[in-house]
Amino acid sequence: MQAVSGRSTVGLTPSASSLCCFQPEILQDSKLITLHLTMLVTFTDTSTWKILRGKGESLRPAMNHICANIMGHLNQRGFYPVLQMLLTRGLARPRPCLSKGTLTATFSLALRPVIAAQFSDSLIRPFLVHIMSVPALVTHLSTVTPERLTVLESHDMLRKFITFLRNEDRCREVCESLEGCHTLCLMGNLLQLGSLSPKVLEEETDGFVSLLTQMLCYCQKYVSQKKSNLTHWHPVLGWFSQSVDYGLNESMPLITKQLQFLWGVPLIRIFFSDILNKKLLENQEPVHAQPASPQNVLPVKNLLKRAFQKSASVRNILRPVGGKRVDSAEVQKVCSICVLYQTSLTTLTQIRLQILTGLTYLDDLLPKLWAFICELGPHGGLKLFSECLNNDTEESKQLLAMLTLFCDCSRHLVTILDDIEVYEEQISFKLEELVTISSFLNSFVFKMIWDGIVENAKGDTLELFHSVHGWLMVLYERDCRRRFAPEDHWLRKDLKPSVLFQELDKDRKRAQLILQYIPHVIPHKNRVLLFRNMVTKEKEKLGLVETSSASPHVTHITIRRSRMLEDGYEQLRQLSQHAMKGVIRVKFVNDLGVDEAGIDQDGVFKEFLEEIIKRVFDPALNLFKTTSGDERLYPSPTSYIHENYLQLFEFVGKMLGKAVYEGIVVDVPFASFFLSQLLGHHHSVFYSSVDELPSLDSEFYKNLTSIKRYEGDIADLGLTLSYDEDVMGQLVCHELTPGGKTTPVTNANKISYIHLMAHFRMHTQIKNQTAALISGFRSIIKPEWTRMFSTPELQRLISGDNAEIDLEDLKRHTVYYGGFHGSHRVILWLWDILASDFTPDERAMFLKFVTSCSRPPLLGFAYLKPPFSIRCVEVSDDQDTGDTLGSVLRGFFTIRKREPGGRLPTSSTCFNLLKLPNYSRKSVLREKLRYAVSMNTGFELS
Repeated sequence: MQAVSGRSTVGLTPSASSLCCFQPEILQDSKLITLHLTMLVTFTDTSTWKILRGKGESLRPAMNHICANIMGHLNQRGFYPVLQMLLTRGLARPRPCLSKGTLTATFSLALRPVIAAQFSDSLIRPFLVHIMSVPALVTHLSTVTPERLTVLESHDMLRKFITFLRNEDRCREVCESLEGCHTLCLMGNLLQLGSLSPKVLEEETDGFVSLLTQMLCYCQKYVSQKKSNLTHWHPVLGWFSQSVDYGLNESMPLITKQLQFLWGVPLIRIFFSDILNKKLLENQEPVHAQPASPQNVLPVKNLLKRAFQKSASVRNILRPVGGKRVDSAEVQKVCSICVLYQTSLTTLTQIRLQILTGLTYLDDLLPKLWAFICELGPHGGLKLFSECLNNDTEESKQLLAMLTLFCDCSRHLVTILDDIEVYEEQISFKLEELVTISSFLNSFVFKMIWDGIVENAKGDTLELFHSVHGWLMVLYERDCRRRFAPEDHWLRKDLKPSVLFQELDKDRKRAQLILQYIPHVIPHKNRVLLFRNMVTKEKEKLGLVETSSASPHVTHITIRRSRMLEDGYEQLRQLSQHAMKGVIRVKFVNDLGVDEAGIDQDGVFKEFLEEIIKRVFDPALNLFKTTSGDERLYPSPTSYIHENYLQLFEFVGKMLGKAVYEGIVVDVPFASFFLSQLLGHHHSVFYSSVDELPSLDSEFYKNLTSIKRYEGDIADLGLTLSYDEDVMGQLVCHELTPGGKTTPVTNANKISYIHLMAHFRMHTQIKNQTAALISGFRSIIKPEWTRMFSTPELQRLISGDNAEIDLEDLKRHTVYYGGFHGSHRVILWLWDILASDFTPDERAMFLKFVTSCSRPPLLGFAYLKPPFSIRCVEVSDDQDTGDTLGSVLRGFFTIRKREPGGRLPTSSTCFNLLKLPNYSRKSVLREKLRYAVSMNTGFELS
C-alpha cells in the first residue's frame, strides 16, 4: 500500500505543476489541461473507482487514506496557487475559455481538501486567498456550472467564510496576502454569494458587515486623492498607492457588477431591516375601492407610486425628539452599517455616484434614517452630535459616520429630484421636514465653524463638515430658487453682525470661514454694508479716494451722444484694472465736436454708465436675449454675428462691475441661471442644470421633465441625443454627445438626455459669451465679495431692493433746491400724493423717472449717489439756466413768475434730480406728475 501511495504521489505531482504551464485559450493546451484535471479528479476521490465496488469495498478506507495523502501532498506543493493561475488565465479575459467540464473539475479539486479537512481554518484561508479571489468566479460559476454553487450552499460555505473573516486579525492577514486589487475580487465574490443566500445574510448581518468594512478599510489606506510617482490608476479605486494588476482590467466590468450587490435593493433591505420595518404613518384613512374602469386600470408601478404618495401625505412630520440609548444593540448595528456604506463611498471613488444612487433608490430609507437620527440620545439632534465632535471615542465616530452618510445620500437625492418631485410630490421628505433638517444643519455647521473645529479639521472630521455643509447649501440654494422655509429661517439670531465685523477686522479665522461657507446666517443688509466697506477699503488702499494730502488719478473720456456705445467701448476697454476702478470723468460732445454744458460731479458718468448699460442690454442689439415668460436677460446664443463679440461681452462685464463697484443701481433683470453662473455656482459638483432650466424656459422645462415621467418606451418618441435649432432661418443640429444625432434616446439614457439638454441650452450655447462677461465683471468685483450673496441677492445688489419704496426714508434723505424746502406747500402735496394717491407700481415708476431705476438702494436712500433732489423750476428745460437769487426767493415764498399749469415735471437721472414746477393746485400736480411718470415724457439726458 505504501508503494502504491508513493507511485501515485510521484506521478501526480508533475500533472498538477504542469497545469500552470498551459495556455487554456490554445486548443491543444486545453485538451492537455482536461486530461491532467481528469487524472487529478480521479485520484483524489474514490467514489468513481469501480475496483472498490463489491468485493473491493474492504479496500475503500485504505484508498480514501491514499487520496487524502495525495491531496495533502498537493497542498504542500502549492496546488492552490496553480489552480488560481489556471482559473485566472481562463476567466479573466473578454471571453472566458474554460469549458464547463474544466471549470467544474478545477473548482471541485479546490473544494475537496476543505471538505476533507472538515472546514478547518488552515484550509479555508488558502481557499479564500487563491480561489475565492479569482475575478468574478461566482459569476462564471453561476453561468457555466451552477451545480458548483449548489455544493457551496449545501456545505453552508458562506457562513463559514463569514465566521472566518469576521475575526479582525484573520481578515487583515487575508487582505495583506491579496493586496487591494484582489481584495476587491474577493469582496465581489462574497457579495454575489450573499445575494444568493439572503437567509444566511439575515442571520449573519453583523459578521458580514464587519468583514466588508474591514476589507474596504484595508483598500482605503492606499486610495490617494491625486496622481503621484507612487500611485497607479485603478478603474474603481482611482489613484492607488499599491501595485495594480492590470491583467484584471478585462474583468473589471464583472467585478463592478458584483460590487453593485452591496447597494442593490435586496441587500439594503436586509441590512437596514430594523429601520425600514418601522412605520412612519399615523391617522391613515382607509382607501375606498373604486369600480374598475379603463381610467382606473393603471400600471402596477403607478399604483405603488400613488400609494406611497398617499402614505407620505398623512405621516407625522419628523423632528428631533430623543429617547433612544446610543449604546443599545440596535443603534450599534445601524451605525456599523452606515460606517460600511460611508467607507465604500470614500474607497470606491470612481463609482461613488452609483453607490449614492443605489442608496437613494428606496423612497423611504432616508426619511426613516432621519427618524432614527431624531430618536438618538436624551434630546435628539444637534446636542448629541455636537457632543460627538468633542469625543474621540469609537462610538462617537460611528454616530458621526451615520450623519455623514445621511447628508451625502440626501444631498444626492435632492440634487437629482426636480421641482415637481420636491414641492408637489414631496418624494422622501415632506417640505416641513426639509425645514427641520436645514435648521439642524445650519446650526451644526455654524457650531463647527464658530467653535474652531473646522480650522484644524482633517480626515473624518473634515469629511463630515463638507458633507453636512454640502447638504445644507443644496437646500439653501433650492430655497433661494423657490421658497419652502419661513422668513429669516437661515439667520443665526445669536450671531450679532457687529461682533462678526469686529472679528473680521482682527482677521479672526472663524469669522472669515463664516463668510466663506455660510454667509447667509448674517442679515442681507449687513452683508451689503460689509460689501460696501470692502469696496471702500480697496479704494483707500489703491489711492482712489480724495485725501487732504493727495487726489486720485482721474481718467477723462470724450463721448459723442450719437455714438455713445462705440466711443465708450473704444476708450474704456483699453484702461487698466486700476484706472477702471478709479474716477472716470465724461465729457459729452455733439457730432461736430462741440462740448455740451455741464460739469461731471459723478452725475454725467452715472448717466453715461446707465445709457451704455441700457443700450447693450437692449435685445434688439442681439448681445442679450430675454427668457420666455418673465423676460429676463441672458447672453444671446447668436451674438457671435457681432464682430469682436467676446471683447464686447468683456466690456459689458466691466461696465456692470463698475456700476456695482460705485453703488449705481441699474434696472437690468437677469435670468436666474445666468446669475448662478456669474456667482460660479455651475462649477459646484452639486449644481444641477435641470433645476435652473425653468428660469430660461418654463415650458421647455415641463416638456423635458415629462420625458422623465413617461411610462412607455421612450424610443417610440424618436428622439436622439441632439438638439435642432432655428438659427436665423436655418435649421442647425447640435449633437449633445459625439455621434448624438444617430444615438436614440431610450429608457436607459433618458435622464442623461434631460441633463445634457439642459446643460446645452444654458451653458454650452453661451459658454464663451458668459466666460468673457464674467472675466470683465471679476476684473472689477472680486469673486469672494459676491460669494456672500445668493442668486436673488446678487440681482438686488445690481438692481436695488425689490421691497416697496420707503417714503419716510426717501423724505429724510432728499435735498431741495430752487427755494423748495421740506415744509413747502408743493413738497407737502408731493409726498401726500405719493403716499395716498399713487399705487406701489406708480411709486416705482416715479422712482425710475427720477433715478432711472425703479428699485430703491439696498441700504436705503442714504446710499443713493448723487442724493435724491427736488428743484423748483420756473421755465422749460431748454430755457433753464439754473438757480438765481430771484428764482430761489420766488420759489421759497411761492411767488410764481407765471402759471406753470401747462408744463410737466421733468428729471435729470444723472443727478437723481426731479425738476418740479411751482404748481398752484394739488390736483394739477397729481395729474401732471402721474402723466409724466407713466409716459416717461419728462425723462431727458443732461
